[in-house]
Amino acid sequence: MSNQSVPTLYEWLGGMDALTRLTTRFYEHVKMDSLLASVFAHMGADHPNHVAAFLAEVFGGPDTYSTQHGGHPHMIRQHLNRHLGQDQRRRWVVLLLETADELGMPDDPEFRSALVGYLEWGSRLAVINSQSGAEADEDAPMPKWGWGEVKGPYTG
Repeated sequence: MSNQSVPTLYEWLGGMDALTRLTTRFYEHVKMDSLLASVFAHMGADHPNHVAAFLAEVFGGPDTYSTQHGGHPHMIRQHLNRHLGQDQRRRWVVLLLETADELGMPDDPEFRSALVGYLEWGSRLAVINSQSGAEADEDAPMPKWGWGEVKGPYTG
């Protein structure tokens, strides 16, 4: 038995450099995607870095998104009244996974299971938070995702 601790998802995927490469390349693809381009047409040049910081924190890395960008309430506010649909959500998830493959990110079953689990969970929350009448809970905690998360039903 090894005394070595289990790495965080953040460590396993290669840290901030890997996440920045992923989100930068992903949003290059998004700009050319017929289903997603209009959703992100007004995104600023810093958007990929903000998403990388968010994912880093969710996956066990530094808390930069919370300390510098407003944490989970800020992310929720970015989706309010955007009226996202399941077709856009599914395409977002598939394109992100295709980009991870393109960049040679880890593809072992354990990591991909955790990644897909988070992307499905998080993207479905984004759709919920994008509908009319949704509000940002200013106390919403930052999601934390590991190797085998089980979350209860979203009741927000």
